[in-house]
Amino acid sequence: MNGLQAYQRVNTQTSITDADPHKLIQLLYNGAIERLNMAKARMQAKDYEGKGKLITKAIEIIGGLRSFLDFEKGGELALRLESLYDYMERTLFQANAKNDVAKLDEVVDLLRAIKEGWDGIREEAVGGQQQAV
Repeated sequence: MNGLQAYQRVNTQTSITDADPHKLIQLLYNGAIERLNMAKARMQAKDYEGKGKLITKAIEIIGGLRSFLDFEKGGELALRLESLYDYMERTLFQANAKNDVAKLDEVVDLLRAIKEGWDGIREEAVGGQQQAV
């Protein structure tokens, strides 16, 4: 298991090093979703300490996503995303406190929906970055 974790760490570090800003946000969405799925498994296995650590990490990732919001350029969309991230964080605190799998699933579904939209603008976002350079 340690070998697999080491490989995943190196793979993640390589992905981050090679990533453009759009890809970094994709990696954050993936990381939050992955940790919540792992937290669900830990919850079902009654490993409450492990569940708590994974949910806390997902909350930190969502906080990171919130910190990238550009309210000047993003306008109404950025405000809505901020509210949604706030809701997700509060829902995860509740899920952690009550061991509520449904609340974890709700946040994963929200993250996936946002990620799909983000993935859909990849060409536009990367094209704009290349023109700015």
